[in-house]
Amino acid sequence: MTQLYHHGRLSGTGYLSILPVDQGIEHTAGSSFSPNPMYFDPENIVKLAIEAGCNAVASTMGGLAMLSRKYAHKIPFVVKINHNELLTYPNKYDQIMFGSVRDAWNMGAVAVGATVYFGSAESDRQIIEVATAFEEAHNLGMATILWCYSRNDAFLKDGIDYNTAADITGQANYLGVSIQADIIKQKLPTNNGGFTAVKFAKTNPDMYTKLASDHPIDLCRYQVLNCYSGRIGMINSGGESKGESDLTEAIKTAVINKRAGGAGMIMGRKAFQRPFGEGVELIYAVQEIYLAKEVSIA
Repeated sequence: MTQLYHHGRLSGTGYLSILPVDQGIEHTAGSSFSPNPMYFDPENIVKLAIEAGCNAVASTMGGLAMLSRKYAHKIPFVVKINHNELLTYPNKYDQIMFGSVRDAWNMGAVAVGATVYFGSAESDRQIIEVATAFEEAHNLGMATILWCYSRNDAFLKDGIDYNTAADITGQANYLGVSIQADIIKQKLPTNNGGFTAVKFAKTNPDMYTKLASDHPIDLCRYQVLNCYSGRIGMINSGGESKGESDLTEAIKTAVINKRAGGAGMIMGRKAFQRPFGEGVELIYAVQEIYLAKEVSIA
């Protein structure tokens, strides 16, 4: 994992800036790359990560495999080994293996990434598969990153989406670090009280009073707390691209993550769904938050 922290503009800071582009499978290639068709070619994904001084590039088995001989020694590769494919109708919330840890190791990758949809009907199988894969990765000296998402339609209650509630995502983080994730990738929390609203799992009133408030930094801090009190780093995802507000939202997320004790940002669509140069500048702007000594833990 030290190879991740020792590469890129944030080298030596203890923070991470990773470019993740697995949306070609997760959201369909046409939907993801139509705003900027140059990224149908995976080499441009790697070039963007290098130009922006990212610590690593995270992408699909196929895209990184064909580029490994040219680039694996220039920027750390994180190979995403499972995905939710969208050609099954009706669409379902599932993650299936697209590649092996051994293949990722053979191409020179320093880490593997995987997703578990905690709360979904298939989550038990995903937990078992990912735990087994992460054990193998560690045996080979590789780091592991878990896309640690909750996904269940029942978590939408009275018009509020609790899939990003601090209590639910916090517990997902705790399960994620328990299956040997070295880094947790988590969405920024948008609310709290998912367990009490949906009326499941177990709670304690202190979760919502002593351990968190409604402040965005406190909600994010609760996510970090569930990563073994921050012993396992948590990076927040940048979310979908919405156009002109992307820069403001990305900087806001970075400030919240850093002040809450997070480990950095992993930002994809906001960067690659715009012209190459603008994508680089957006990533630079986020990295400046982690370089700024004025922005400290709250």
